[in-house]
Amino acid sequence: MKEIRNLINITDLTVEEIDELIAVADDIVENHAAYEDICAHKKLATLFFEPSTRTRLSFEAAMLELGGSVLGFSEASSSSAAKGESVSDTIRTVGCYADIIAMRHPKEGAPIVAAQRTTVPIINGGDGGHFHPTQTLTDLLTIKRKKGRLDHMTIGLCGDLKFGRTVHSLIEAMLRYEGIKFVLISPQELQVPDYVKEKMDAAGAEWTEVETLEEAMPQLDILYMTRVQRERFFNEEDYVRLKDSYILNLEKLEPAKEDLTVMHPLPRVNEISVEVDDDRANATSSRHFAESTSVWHSFSSCSASRERRAKGNYRI
Repeated sequence: MKEIRNLINITDLTVEEIDELIAVADDIVENHAAYEDICAHKKLATLFFEPSTRTRLSFEAAMLELGGSVLGFSEASSSSAAKGESVSDTIRTVGCYADIIAMRHPKEGAPIVAAQRTTVPIINGGDGGHFHPTQTLTDLLTIKRKKGRLDHMTIGLCGDLKFGRTVHSLIEAMLRYEGIKFVLISPQELQVPDYVKEKMDAAGAEWTEVETLEEAMPQLDILYMTRVQRERFFNEEDYVRLKDSYILNLEKLEPAKEDLTVMHPLPRVNEISVEVDDDRANATSSRHFAESTSVWHSFSSCSASRERRAKGNYRI
């Protein structure tokens, strides 16, 4: 039986593998025609137990543009999960129809359970407030294309750092590169979980916590904004109290470095003012507002194509 390799956490990939994926993604952007049939006769199942726009459509568009086909569901209510079927049984069933599975689930650890029962490779498209490795691949590609490197920089992460799975995955990824400093910007109630802080300490990373954007702005090379996630709160009162904690506007960008890159994994609510979208048009500034999902498509393509191009038992 062939070994099945899944992508559940960004640390499932080595730094060398990430670098290779970035190179393939860049090649897809430049030479798209060369990849048009690389997944011909292959089927991707998209199992989305939680709502999604960019993640689901990116996986599906990527597979179609690579010559493959797509099946699946966009919400739990349209699957047998609504009848009480377990994740394990769903995964074993879908594995009979598809060559690879992209899965999103509101419960932390659900992809780990799925990986224990699957007969085909699984890509985690986000599990609760846990991890989102494919978004992190996209973030790394965005940073590399904007900065030309993945090391020796100061990254500010702002907003919901407690439940923000994109934040947790990005920190884990960047811990493996030299010279990375983290500035964690959040109210006390939404600070990074202790287990993430322990990983930063274990890696010997430099990190600080602040509660205002103004404190952090002058030193940042990357500002990673996130929304306060209504769906992660147990009561509406706490959400309403915290939802407007950070709103980035042009005034707050004044003390920023000229080459600051502002990133957001989306969806955006109001944490980045729309006036910032056009900041790149300001002739006196070279700042970039980079929507991280703008290059998601090429990375979804990259992940799918690696499954087809795998040698021996090596599969993603």
